Amino acid sequence: MGPIALCIVALAVISITHWVYRWMNPRCSGQLPPGSMGLPLLGESLQFFAPNTSFDIPPFIEERMERYGPIFRTSLVGRSVIVSTDPDFSYFIFQQEGQLFQSWYPDTFTEIFGRQNVGSLHGFMYRYLKNMVLNLFGPESLKKMLPEVEQAASTNLKRWSSQDSVDLKDATASLIFDLTAKKLISYDPEKSSENLRENFVAFIQGLISFPLNIPGTAYNKCLQGRSKAMTMLKNMLQERRTKPREQADDFFDYVLEELKKEDTIVTEEIALDLMFVLLFASFETTSLALTMAAKFLLDHPLVLKELTEEHEAILRRRENPNSGLTWKEYKSMKFTFQFINETVRLANIVPAIFRKALREINFKGYTIPAGWAVMVCPPAVHLNPAKYKDPLHFNPWRWEGMELHGASKNFMAFGGGMRFCVGTDFTKVQMAVFLHCLVTKYRWRAIKGGNIVRTPGLQFPNGFHVQLSERNGPK
Repeated sequence: MGPIALCIVALAVISITHWVYRWMNPRCSGQLPPGSMGLPLLGESLQFFAPNTSFDIPPFIEERMERYGPIFRTSLVGRSVIVSTDPDFSYFIFQQEGQLFQSWYPDTFTEIFGRQNVGSLHGFMYRYLKNMVLNLFGPESLKKMLPEVEQAASTNLKRWSSQDSVDLKDATASLIFDLTAKKLISYDPEKSSENLRENFVAFIQGLISFPLNIPGTAYNKCLQGRSKAMTMLKNMLQERRTKPREQADDFFDYVLEELKKEDTIVTEEIALDLMFVLLFASFETTSLALTMAAKFLLDHPLVLKELTEEHEAILRRRENPNSGLTWKEYKSMKFTFQFINETVRLANIVPAIFRKALREINFKGYTIPAGWAVMVCPPAVHLNPAKYKDPLHFNPWRWEGMELHGASKNFMAFGGGMRFCVGTDFTKVQMAVFLHCLVTKYRWRAIKGGNIVRTPGLQFPNGFHVQLSERNGPK
């Protein structure tokens, strides 16, 4: 090898060594939180996405908490990230939305949910879309929807009870998807030539997977599912444009009214991305929560007894035993709301919530550089033994005397701050009504499945198959 070649090799080695050093030791004007940036470009992504089957804090997080403390740094899918398992810091992040932090998700998530999805929008645009959603899922709308939700739950439970076995995860997902899609876009699966939900199923299977976009991978199937679902939604919107309805009744009607305005800030792309996110978020997370709820009830007979007694008491107080649930009855379900909170606390369906630092921030002696991603870890907060006695024990009674309908430093299952989930009330209505119909009219036993896997999102790889049978009067 000649001297020129040797010089080139030497320069290449020096450049690569310097680059690796800079990767492992990012520049910062203050003191970065401790941690490891992992391998160049790849970071610690493989460890983060590694599956586990525990209800405890994810091993990736727990190991680094023990090594570095409650605030540490890492790198995921090529992005520098500060991870917060500290309740004070996490609460601070949510409260400073729009000032010091803004909503952010990795490029892979943006690719999946759309570049105009509500999670990527900020300020006035976000508030505008949030108000549009609240028009459909606010308290007044939910009061009107209550009979429809109860009818859907009763009809489906009745049908499932005639079957030898039903996969509760898949069945509740189908129930909630059809209910939500009917409210949002007047979608009727029996009248549609294409199955919209099938595309969402393909989408979900690769949602929280390693972002390798080559044929055959879960991520690739995820993108294909999104593309097909978006094509269907766009076609539905175009069809509605050609055949408008006299009175606004669903989300598409509101969108069309907005698009007609000269000063509107809503575009068709924004509306479709929002629709996609709403359909996904409403049925996937709620069906996971309901499946966990049914599993917890089987595993904890005393909880089932207390929940059943609360709902049977509602039936006994009625003048007309055949009347449907009222809003007053729904709001009276104190133990039910405790049960729902405990279910979502321990299930930890949302493993991570991302934000981005808008400028350099100092907190508890650490410096978070401007532009760095920040990941709040709800499981670390929900399973903190300093706040929850025996945190891995399922105990709805721990919520007695506590706030049941909001977010706090120690409870963020539905997010926090100005981005507290706008669909929270809709989710709780669906869960409470389904549980009311389930415990007052049916018994169920596990047939197979029910094991969980986190990658890091919660999944039931083998479903949760149960056999439902009608009860003969109160227990």
